[in-house]
Amino acid sequence: MATGTPTPARRRSWRTLPVVRQVRQSIGLQRGMLVAGLVLTAVFVLAAVFAPLLAPYEFGQLRDGDGPFGAQQSPSADHLLGTTVGGYDVLSRVIWGTRTALFVIVVAVLLSIVAGVLLGLVSGYFGGWLDRVLVVVCDAVYAFPALLLAIVVAIVISGGQSSLVGGVLAAAISITVVFIPQYFRVVRAETVRIKSEAFVESARVIGASNWRIMVRHVLRNATRTLPLILTLNASEAILTLAGLGFLGFGIQPTAAAEWGYDLKQSLSDVTSGIWWTSIFPGVAIVLTVLGLTLVGESLNDLADPRLRSRRAVGAVPPPAGTVEPGGAVVATDEVVA
Repeated sequence: MATGTPTPARRRSWRTLPVVRQVRQSIGLQRGMLVAGLVLTAVFVLAAVFAPLLAPYEFGQLRDGDGPFGAQQSPSADHLLGTTVGGYDVLSRVIWGTRTALFVIVVAVLLSIVAGVLLGLVSGYFGGWLDRVLVVVCDAVYAFPALLLAIVVAIVISGGQSSLVGGVLAAAISITVVFIPQYFRVVRAETVRIKSEAFVESARVIGASNWRIMVRHVLRNATRTLPLILTLNASEAILTLAGLGFLGFGIQPTAAAEWGYDLKQSLSDVTSGIWWTSIFPGVAIVLTVLGLTLVGESLNDLADPRLRSRRAVGAVPPPAGTVEPGGAVVATDEVVA
């Protein structure tokens, strides 16, 4: 009896890593957008992680060994971006604000993914009256303006004023309520489609339980598009957090640095010609949201097979033996006009 030769395991290279693979698949302007988004996002994450090392002062520090900083001081060697109306160092507040934004993004996205995926999976798989109730509730939540709903939830949770932990949780939970319907809709639609596939029917025939089918077969295939939604929702979380802080429902300045609150405090400075208190927190919000949005949109384009299969004009021809989309096999490495 002949025995087959075992196939050697394929060694994984750094080229197959998720981010590297997407960059290699992108071309032209799409690659530039993806790389720019990754750079901006990396700067944001690194600033949040190494905030204690990068910030010259604490976020709530008002004085040093030489005395008080002073309010509305213009940029100088001691304060590279000046000071705020409250006497805080602008550069330190901007850097520490990245950590607050990252905390809120992580907590909000994790909570919304867990709740949205679980509800969407159960609703789409079992259907019936439970599915109808969950769809109606999520549609009702989704119909409310996101910022208004976040304000209401923040007031209910903490009264709009809280410490760092309470403020992060209040902002994260309020954002979670807004994001749950998005994950619910995507996972439910994929679950309804996948549960009628042949491999799910086969698992049901051999006696697999509903829980095993949901976790092992349906969930794995229904969550492939979630990374794309995650990056876009992260940018929306920053805007919602800034909106809460700008309207006065955010985190206290002595508890954490938050860009929206700093923008609110700098409103009166703009008319007085004091530009540094509002420019830099605003630029931080714009660049962070821009970076996350570019990454999300680029990944969304690369997930579309029609866009992923594009080839740039004048690109290197495929190697011999490659099957082209039309079904023709490239016989040689020569370019045929």
